[in-house]
Amino acid sequence: MKSILVVDDEKLVRWTLRQKLESAGYGVMEAATYEEGIRLFQENLPELVTLDVRLPDGNGLKLLLELKKLAPATPVVMITAFGQIEDAVRALQIGAYDYLEKPINFERLLNSIRNALDARDMRDQLDKVAREDKKSHSLDQIIGVSDSMRSIKKLIVKIARTETSTLLIQGESGTGKDLVAKALHYESDRSRRPFMVLNCAAIPEQLLESELFGHERGAFTDAKVLKKGLFEQSDGGSFFFDEISEMALNLQAKLLRVVEGQTFRRIGGIKDIQVDVRIICATNCDLEEMVRNRKFREDLFYRLSVIPIVLPPLRDRREDIEPLTAAFISEYNRLFNKSIRGVTERVRKTFSLYHWPGNVRELRNAIERAMILQDDGHLDVDLFPLRIAEPRREGESPAGIAVPEGGLDLYEVEKNLVRQALAKAKGNQSEAARLLSVTRDTLRYKIKKYDLFKDLPS
Repeated sequence: MKSILVVDDEKLVRWTLRQKLESAGYGVMEAATYEEGIRLFQENLPELVTLDVRLPDGNGLKLLLELKKLAPATPVVMITAFGQIEDAVRALQIGAYDYLEKPINFERLLNSIRNALDARDMRDQLDKVAREDKKSHSLDQIIGVSDSMRSIKKLIVKIARTETSTLLIQGESGTGKDLVAKALHYESDRSRRPFMVLNCAAIPEQLLESELFGHERGAFTDAKVLKKGLFEQSDGGSFFFDEISEMALNLQAKLLRVVEGQTFRRIGGIKDIQVDVRIICATNCDLEEMVRNRKFREDLFYRLSVIPIVLPPLRDRREDIEPLTAAFISEYNRLFNKSIRGVTERVRKTFSLYHWPGNVRELRNAIERAMILQDDGHLDVDLFPLRIAEPRREGESPAGIAVPEGGLDLYEVEKNLVRQALAKAKGNQSEAARLLSVTRDTLRYKIKKYDLFKDLPS
C-alpha cells in the first residue's frame, strides 16, 4: 500500500482527504503543522505528499524546499485556498509535481497522485536498470593484472570524467575493444543516457546513412514516415562505431561534420539537428596505413585519434591469462550450472611458458568448449585447446617456422597460411577457420585483407 502524507492546518480538509485517499487504496498520515510535517516525513518517508501553502508555523513553499532536500524523488502536490500565480510558479520551480486550488477537485487530485506515483515508479525502474547496466559494463569487467592493462584502466577513468567528444580504440580482433567502449560510457556522467552501438561492417552502405541520420517523410520511395536516426536517439549519451575502418569514404565526410559540430541533417531534411554525443570508434586495422592508401580520410582520422587507446594482444600480457581463465570459468559455471574449480597445475604452468595463439575472445571460446565437455574437477590440458605441445626453441617463430637469417615477412607468412587453410578445406570457410583456430568472421576479414577471393570456389 502506497503511503501519502497530508499536511494541512484545516482538520476538515485532512479528514476529507483521508476518506478519499483511503477509499482509493492509499495509506494516509496527517500533519497539521510545518514541524509535524517534517517529523512525519523523516520518520516514515511516504511515497507522496499533499502540502498546503499556508501553515500556522511556517510557509508551505519553504517546507517543500526542505522535503526536496531530504528526498528529491518524492512527488509533492501543493494545495492552497489562495490561488496566486507567483506561488504556483515558485512551487513548480522548486519541484512540486502539481499545484491545486481549494475547493479541491478530488477527481483531478486522484489523477495527479496516480500520475505522480506512476512517474516515480518508472524513474525507480529506470534507475535500477541503469545501476545494473553500470555494474555489468563497469571497469571491473575489464580483467587484467598486467602493467599495460592497469595503465589502460587508469586512462579509461581519466578520460571518462572529461568532456572529450571523440575517442579511438585500437587493437587486434578479440582484445576487448567493446568492453573498453562500454566502460568509457558507464564510468562517465553519460551513463544514464543511451549507449548506441553500430558495427560498420554489418550494415550495407546504402542503409547506413539512413540508420545514422534518419530521414524525412518522402525523402525517398519507401520513406513513408519520418524516422529518427541513431544519432538523434543517442543525444546526451555515447555512440560506439565498431570497425570504423569499414565505413565508406562518402559517409566518413558526413561523420566528420557530426564530430566537429555535433550537428547533422536527416536525409531529405533542410534543418540542422543539434546533438550532444560522445563518439567512440574502434578498429583492428592500421588506420594510418589506410590514410596513406587513401582508404580513410586523413582529417577524420586526426579528429578521432585525439586520445587513442591501444589494447595490447594477449600474447604480450600473458600474466592476464590466468585471471581471465578464472573469470570465464566462474561465468560458465553459472551459465552451465557446473562446478569446475579451475585448471590443473599442469595447465596453469603453461600460461607463462607457452605462446597463446589468440586473444581474449579465443581464450573465452577455449574455456567454453572445455567446460561443455567436463562437469566438475579441474580443466586439464586435454580439454584445453591451447595448441601447445613443446616450448618454442630459440630462433623459432610461434608457428614452429625456422626464422631465416634475412628474417620473415609476417604479412606473406599469414597470407600463405590462410591460403593453405582454404586449399586444404577446399574453400569451406568454416573448416578453414577451424584449421586456423580463428573465428569465421576473423577468417573472412583475412580473406578480404589479403584479397584471397580468387581462392574461394566460384
